[in-house]
Amino acid sequence: MDISSIGKMLLLFGAVMIVVGGLFMLGAKVPWLGRLPGDIYIQRKNFSFFFPVTTSILISIVISLILIFLRHK
Repeated sequence: MDISSIGKMLLLFGAVMIVVGGLFMLGAKVPWLGRLPGDIYIQRKNFSFFFPVTTSILISIVISLILIFLRHK
């Protein structure tokens, strides 16, 4: 592996991180994201547990469809 390929990998990783960061910023503005039916939220006196099952499945489907679309071009 030469230095050029390492540089390309770092640039790709940086671009992915920018996109993921932008999605997190936009995700905060979507009020229903993380509060869908099927998301698990348990709150007790000294304990809080949150597992967004439905949100994770929805995000996985969207990402899969985007990758399938990009692959067929």
